[in-house]
Amino acid sequence: MKKGLLIVNTGDGKGKSTAAFGMVFRAWGRNFRICVIQFIKAETGQWGEIKAAKKLGIEWHTTGDGFTWTSKNMDETIARAKHGWELAKEKIASNQYDLIVLDEFTYTMVYNWLDTDDVLEWIRLNRPSDLHLVITGRSAPEALIQAADLVTEMTPIKHPYEQGIVAQAGVEF
Repeated sequence: MKKGLLIVNTGDGKGKSTAAFGMVFRAWGRNFRICVIQFIKAETGQWGEIKAAKKLGIEWHTTGDGFTWTSKNMDETIARAKHGWELAKEKIASNQYDLIVLDEFTYTMVYNWLDTDDVLEWIRLNRPSDLHLVITGRSAPEALIQAADLVTEMTPIKHPYEQGIVAQAGVEF
């Protein structure tokens, strides 16, 4: 059976977005029509994945204002997340894509900026049957896990940060 999959990459370990972007790279090689929407990363960021996407011609949107725990204006942060969801709904319903990644999207539900049941119902009713939808982020709600076709939990075992090694360009960003 061939169908679009709902895929969730969650957990406290590194690699959730990296795994999703690996799928983007693989899908690009198969001529998929791809869209990525990042919900937390700041619009002004020039991360390695954004630079690569531009070079490859992959549609990429950053809708956040940075890491939520350092937000100076939570109302603005929430408004950006809701705007990102409106953009995501437009892209999902358009039937113009084979793969859409909603990076860091679990946080919108975990922090109750969006209602998980409403999100899942909208996806159930509006996602084209052949669209692969990948959602990343820590603490995926149980309802999302149950709705997904594939769930991977990244578990931390060892990280350079614990040794005092800062994030490295090309590895973490």
